[in-house]
Amino acid sequence: MPLRLHIAIAIAVALWAGRAAAAPPVRVALAPPSTLGAEASAKQARALGAALERALASVPGHAVVGPAAVRRAVARARKPELRTCDGDVACLADLGALLGVDRVVYVEVGGLGDARVLAMQLVDVASRTEVRSITAELTAADVDRSARAAAYRLLAPQRYVGTLQLDVDVPGAAIYVDGTQIGVSPMPPREIAVGSHALRVTHPEYRDFVRFVDIEFDTTTKISVALKAFPIVEDAMRQTGGPSRGAPEAPAAAPTPWYKRWYTLVGASAVVLVGSAIVVGLVTRGVDADRVEIVGD
Repeated sequence: MPLRLHIAIAIAVALWAGRAAAAPPVRVALAPPSTLGAEASAKQARALGAALERALASVPGHAVVGPAAVRRAVARARKPELRTCDGDVACLADLGALLGVDRVVYVEVGGLGDARVLAMQLVDVASRTEVRSITAELTAADVDRSARAAAYRLLAPQRYVGTLQLDVDVPGAAIYVDGTQIGVSPMPPREIAVGSHALRVTHPEYRDFVRFVDIEFDTTTKISVALKAFPIVEDAMRQTGGPSRGAPEAPAAAPTPWYKRWYTLVGASAVVLVGSAIVVGLVTRGVDADRVEIVGD
């Protein structure tokens, strides 16, 4: 291949990579959260809006317009009907068009005390359609972490994952999650979708390791898999030609009692046969034929 062609291809690849790296982020507007009931104060509502804004901004490839900026833009445009859309898709799309963003997030907050339940809605401005909606719980003990988990579920569900790290004491063991092989030991930490999964680690010389694992968002779940403690006995017998070391021996068979041996059974059968023949003979000789008499004349 000519040198000039190599140079042209390299330049084209570099330009394409530069454009991909410089791709603008998706602009997302967070409408002021709406609360169900009067249990949340204005201060709490602002704090919740700030936590959600931080959470949405933490998702890679997204730039967020916060609730305060949304309120100011609506006030400047003198469109009070866009202050509270209450989940209406057309209203949220109009709000996004006013702000010049790609998508709008609407959040409705419910619950009592420290428990908060978020009903989150994502609307695409150009198509004026709902992209996705989720329900999430906001824990008072760790508001930022639970808000981040909800933001990833809404904006980038493919990134809503945790990490599974396995320490297997045998190399070459096949690792399955939900019936699909994901690697062979030793395996580096692997990202897994958040939730409960069926884990199976199998090796031809050891018993399978099977259990359910719970994967949490942005958390590494570490599991030690001890296969050496459970070798397959049949494999050891096949290799050594006898029972494996430490395997219990089968108990010796008990001697057959005399009344179950073959010669006892044959003798008893002969006695029964001879006795039956004698009885039949006696009965046959003791029965006379019917007498025939002529009556009359």
